Amino acid sequence: MTGQIIKALSGFYYVEVGGEQPIPCRGRGKLRHQRQVPLVGDRVEISCSEDGAGMVDAILPRKNQFCRPTVANIDLIVIVASGAVPVTDPFLIDRMAAMAEWKGCDVLICFNKCDLDRAEELVELYRGAGFHTIQVSAETGDGVEELAKELYGKVSAFTGNYGVGKSSILNALHPSFGLPVGEVSAKLGRGRHTTRHVELFPVGGGLVADTPGFSAFDVEQMEAIPKEELASAFREFQPYLEQCRFQGCAHVKEQGCAVRRALAEGGISASRYKSYVRLYEQAREIPTWELTKK
Repeated sequence: MTGQIIKALSGFYYVEVGGEQPIPCRGRGKLRHQRQVPLVGDRVEISCSEDGAGMVDAILPRKNQFCRPTVANIDLIVIVASGAVPVTDPFLIDRMAAMAEWKGCDVLICFNKCDLDRAEELVELYRGAGFHTIQVSAETGDGVEELAKELYGKVSAFTGNYGVGKSSILNALHPSFGLPVGEVSAKLGRGRHTTRHVELFPVGGGLVADTPGFSAFDVEQMEAIPKEELASAFREFQPYLEQCRFQGCAHVKEQGCAVRRALAEGGISASRYKSYVRLYEQAREIPTWELTKK
């Protein structure tokens, strides 16, 4: 039988086949020997014994996979951010957006808690960079219907830093979920970690993953994009990449760099460019063999 993993928890993979009740499965030993780890979102071949126990026999080819969030075969990454406490660092948005672009996913940036702060500066920044952005409030329901339309027919993953309200948005999209939500610590200005595992939920004619949140430290530990491919993951750089004076331009210090010229002329935001340079410096410090391993 062929199905899709919709939840992974405590060593079990819950596989949905033809819309029926998910079948709890273990992974075959051969998958471990081949260093293949099933992920939520995977299309898999399974078999069931006479007593009903399920086994994942094979993982079908993936269109993409992510280390954080730990999911596969994603069409749309929804980056949930907030202009209210905990205010999202733009670098966190840029890091995930670049990774999604590199993996061939569409990106939607969703600013939650707009009843408290509409995050107009951040919205302007990312719309200017060419991203589709939506302002929502899980508390009041503002913007939730617009968000639901974007999820139709897609496998989407919600990601973002702790406390921005990913689970709250899912509850607003489909109140029957009743997912646990956490309060934001007034002392630390960050949220509590409420999502403990990755799971796909049916929402508005699509599937949506609520994934564990991350901190700034976690982002530093995420999968790195090779430095040679990083510029192509910043969509607003695209018109300028072929205009640089030197082939192989890193767009950091080089003379005759069209990207840096666009930055000086206001065609690229300083905030986005700063994130690019930070990611480039991180990638430059990682040995090639380690990038290949990932």
